[in-house]
Amino acid sequence: MKNRKLIYNRDMSNLGNIEDTLFVPLLGRIYASKNFPHILYDEKSLSLEEKIPSSIKEGDKQKQYTLIASASRSKNMDRYIDKFLVDNPQGNIVELGAGLETTLYRHKSHKGKWFLLDLPNVIEYRKSLMGEEEVIYLPYDAFSEEWLPLVEGKSLFIASGLFYYFPYEKVIELLKRLLEKGHEVVFDAVNYQGMKMMKKRYMKQVGHADAEVAFYVNDVFALLEKVKGKGEEEPYYRHIEKKGLKLGTKTNMSLSDKLKMVKMIHLYS
Repeated sequence: MKNRKLIYNRDMSNLGNIEDTLFVPLLGRIYASKNFPHILYDEKSLSLEEKIPSSIKEGDKQKQYTLIASASRSKNMDRYIDKFLVDNPQGNIVELGAGLETTLYRHKSHKGKWFLLDLPNVIEYRKSLMGEEEVIYLPYDAFSEEWLPLVEGKSLFIASGLFYYFPYEKVIELLKRLLEKGHEVVFDAVNYQGMKMMKKRYMKQVGHADAEVAFYVNDVFALLEKVKGKGEEEPYYRHIEKKGLKLGTKTNMSLSDKLKMVKMIHLYS
């Protein structure tokens, strides 16, 4: 992931343009766990709250909708992982752009291998925050070809909030390589309208208005043709319980689903 700027040190005092977004989903999981555990409860994220740099906490100006959007993505990924593991009890899970995701801690009964892939300095920072984990670390650029032979056996690749920041054709080539190996892939995406909204509002709210957003999916069938695979999409908030949320948040969620602005995409061969 060479587009991610490698300009911060181990104590995160000098965060890069994209690496700073490592904390955005973590803050969303913490918020949901404290206020809406019926949407997502993540004990590991709560335990990391005191380790978040004060500059991140003080600079966080997210509204409820963006916080819940992050938690909803985790909830959606959990559902796809659970289904995959029912069909493939010994299957592997591979997190692309793992960052500070805590997905593996919500699936402690997983029997296969768990891989975490991200840039080397992100992996090192993760270790400094969480300690050594029972996983296989892959300190690589996700779009390089050198790491894929290290993943053997049936695997589900999950990419949470990752592909938005990379060129369309680059993402397509990666998806094609994964499907050619017989793997499954789950990721979140926006359509063109959602991308414009993301640039205009979302990235400003999370403090990254200068982060480039490039990848979007208008037509899943056109995507399937390009990656030479099978799959489907579903509205992002279809399975998210809206009880107790602010009216504005619920309205945005419903509008997003109606216009297919944000979606979950599942691909397989």
